[in-house]
Amino acid sequence: FSPPQPASTPTMMLRKSTALALLAAIGMPASNSAFVTKSLSSVTIAKPTTRTSARSSLYMGPPKDPTAPITEIQGEGSRKYRRTVYTHDAWVRHRSPDRFLNNLGTLFNSGIYKQVGGEVLLVTSVAFFVFAWNLLVGGYQDFAGVMHDPIINQKWAMMIGLPLTPFTTLTPSLGLLLVFRTNASYKRWDEARKFWGLNINHTRDLNRMATAWYGNQSEFDGTGFMEPSTEKLAPIDPAERQYLLGQVSLMTWAFVRSMKRHLSPPDEDEEDFVAEIRARLTPDQSDAIISAVHRPNRALFDLSVAIEQLPMHFVRKNSINGNLSIFEDTLGGSERLLSSPVPLFYSRHTARFLSTWMLFLPFALYEPFANSWNHIIMVPATSFIAICLFGIEELATQLEEPFTILPMQGFCDKIGANCDEIVSWAGQGQDDEADVVRQNLEALMPSR
Repeated sequence: FSPPQPASTPTMMLRKSTALALLAAIGMPASNSAFVTKSLSSVTIAKPTTRTSARSSLYMGPPKDPTAPITEIQGEGSRKYRRTVYTHDAWVRHRSPDRFLNNLGTLFNSGIYKQVGGEVLLVTSVAFFVFAWNLLVGGYQDFAGVMHDPIINQKWAMMIGLPLTPFTTLTPSLGLLLVFRTNASYKRWDEARKFWGLNINHTRDLNRMATAWYGNQSEFDGTGFMEPSTEKLAPIDPAERQYLLGQVSLMTWAFVRSMKRHLSPPDEDEEDFVAEIRARLTPDQSDAIISAVHRPNRALFDLSVAIEQLPMHFVRKNSINGNLSIFEDTLGGSERLLSSPVPLFYSRHTARFLSTWMLFLPFALYEPFANSWNHIIMVPATSFIAICLFGIEELATQLEEPFTILPMQGFCDKIGANCDEIVSWAGQGQDDEADVVRQNLEALMPSR
């Protein structure tokens, strides 16, 4: 193998002229871009205005206001109060030996049990009907233990009941359906959480590489590559560096915030999203994202443009852009989870199987509780079984759509604060840490 021979002088001049023309074309502003190329030698870096959302906290719980409407305590309105992120103190409480008593103490405040209250009430009503009807047509025992004749003494009035064998035969099948249903829903929640974990990891990675590699100040850039050599860039301008890296950080945050809005109900997040985007970005940038049909795609495009404007070797830019491909994957995977539920025929068959099984179960439980007073224990026993089984199915339904119970706003705030901090560090060619937007960091991470 023989090394390639240097090109002739006219050929080298033509290559350099072509490269300069391409660089000039890349730096020219485009009509559909939120970025405008300009001289940054005299740029004054303005601190972006911050606006803390009412839903920005990483730890969320039930509404503190006792006058909160019922729609905020149970049902769809309560889902935003399940977006918890554990800290060390929370894990200590989680492992507490008193956790069983504490959970029993909040039994009647459970959102899951309140959600299935209608189904439990219906099944309990059927159980009470079986108890009352058999008492009326089969006789009853008073509190003194004396048996009395039936109140309804007609030929057509017969006691009602079913054998327990069909229910015991079907119990394993029902259990498998509920287990598979719950596992499938939990897997969807876990996958969504991993997508946001990838977002957090790779936003840090992207800004770390952009900050460390800014300025092309490396011996690698003086080696031969397609030409005998490429010269190093001019010395770093601190104001230009702060501006360009600040754009990378802002557009990184804009992408995850747009993704959060894309996956959230419009009535919950649209107003906050527009206010936060307009507070942190320039009018042109914010208008471009807000007016886009697919906002995350637009924000990701703006992030690509911000990376392209960084002065560094294109090989390093390619490494940074690899994170953007991962963002596309997490975005597409999240859209798949949001638009494709567990197959409806599976969920519906499970719900119908469970409902039918529970509605007929009181008829089979009448005889097994013959040792209790007038079989009365069958009523609370039926209610308990209904709460447990309907509760399992409700857990699966609540987990199936994971994004409205994930603390995505907290993730976005954390990503924005971490990226702002990373780009504030001194990279290669700098001895001192750059002046960063401390006000923004303190507003977004008051407790971290």
